[in-house]
Amino acid sequence: MRIGLVLPLEREASNGSPPWAIAVAERAEAMGLDSVWAYDHFFSNSPDKPPRMPVHEAWTIVSAVAARTSRVEIGQLVMCTAYRPPALLAKMAATADAVSGGRITLGLGAGWQFEEYRAFGYPFDHRFERFEETLRIIAPLVRGDTVTFDGTYHRSDEAVLMPLGRSIPILIAAFRPRMLRLTARHADAWNTAWYGMPDDRLRRAFADMDAALDAEGRDPATLRRTVGIDTREPETNQGEGGVFVDDLPELFEAYESLGVNDVVLGFETPDERSLDRLERVLHSR
Repeated sequence: MRIGLVLPLEREASNGSPPWAIAVAERAEAMGLDSVWAYDHFFSNSPDKPPRMPVHEAWTIVSAVAARTSRVEIGQLVMCTAYRPPALLAKMAATADAVSGGRITLGLGAGWQFEEYRAFGYPFDHRFERFEETLRIIAPLVRGDTVTFDGTYHRSDEAVLMPLGRSIPILIAAFRPRMLRLTARHADAWNTAWYGMPDDRLRRAFADMDAALDAEGRDPATLRRTVGIDTREPETNQGEGGVFVDDLPELFEAYESLGVNDVVLGFETPDERSLDRLERVLHSR
């Protein structure tokens, strides 16, 4: 089972210093983590935070991390497909993948934060239908096909990614039935979040995903399963749920026994102390 870390795009977002997310990615690679993940927001990533907390743009961070690291996988949890035209988003993924030497996982989702949509002028209606059309352009493009598509919301006319070094894996974050069916139909990987130790909610999510795969006639073994973990420090202990860093070895064992391919650790904002503690936990495995 692989272990990843969500990058903090909100810390030091407006003071002119290099984004803390880049330093965290370099540290994650050095401590032996398998992956790092960026989230795609223009304001705060959490409904519990101020709605306009500063945050860096995700694809620029992904490109910087691709250039500053050499081994760690780089993914997104997830890119909102409403914020960029689909063929352009596929092109951006192909270029970032080239910069990284073939380490990008293209995470996709329909988005949820109305305040961002409104402020930046994106339509909030028919999000599922728009997302479905986006996948019908992006998925074949990143797998090397030429795409002509004439939909209600999106169009392309013989679009092709040149150059494209390899087929780029697609991850979809989903939990509702229609989105799970799209995941089963189009994705290489699936993300569900946010959890502590495995519980009934997680098991229901797995059962729902298995049902979607069965409906699409797909072997469950062909889908990479990634789970976001709400990771907490004892000194802060903000909110409820999640798991403390020192309890991660037990969590890793539990998730591995469930056949999970990746756990992705999400801290409130990882600082040097939390990264030091995480490194000690990893080295004790």
